[in-house]
Amino acid sequence: MTMPVVAEQPVPLAWQRHVTARWAVAVARPLALLPPRRLRRVLWAVGLGTRPAGAAETLEARRAVVSVSARCAGQGCLQRSVATLLLCRLRGVTPDWCTGVRTQPFRAHAWVEARGVPIGESADMALFHTVLSVRRPDRRSS
Repeated sequence: MTMPVVAEQPVPLAWQRHVTARWAVAVARPLALLPPRRLRRVLWAVGLGTRPAGAAETLEARRAVVSVSARCAGQGCLQRSVATLLLCRLRGVTPDWCTGVRTQPFRAHAWVEARGVPIGESADMALFHTVLSVRRPDRRSS
């Protein structure tokens, strides 16, 4: 999945956060190669027993991921979204994970959401139609 983007700028990270972000990126790489059905099941299982992620903590995880990986900072939206979810999970929270398409012009994209709001994405996300998502079974606000 790709969507033309300008590479995001890295932010300074504490060494512990750097290590965990690198771990999330490394684990996300093979997960992104799984067939969609299997990836969806894995991400659903990863989110069990967690609380909903807030926008601030999801954005912080996303920024950490793009700071340690040039691929995730650019066109690697699938790996970036999976790594962000994994990094959030290490803190006991899980954002919603989504993939979708737009038709004019055709583009596929993967992203994370906190309480239904895409995190760290451009304003044109309203043009995307969600095709596959992993949403927390308990959607109540905390």
